[in-house]
Amino acid sequence: MKQIEYVIQAETGMHARPAGMLVSTAGKFSSIIKVSCKGRQADARKLFALMKLGAKQNDCIQITADGPDEEEAAAALQETLKAYF
Repeated sequence: MKQIEYVIQAETGMHARPAGMLVSTAGKFSSIIKVSCKGRQADARKLFALMKLGAKQNDCIQITADGPDEEEAAAALQETLKAYF
């Protein structure tokens, strides 16, 4: 299992566009990918589940990838976070 922690920098937090990019990135991998924030957890492939996390600027999110391509998934998700969050 590979885990990433990231503090959201964007003033708008996790709104539809960046969450959609995260869903798109997660969908490319076969690993199980979960996003956690403030005690809540969501499947990274489900846009509305990510939006319900309510992650705002300066919130720390944790992403876990577990599966055969977890290293590649974690690296790609890290790049997506840097670009959109």
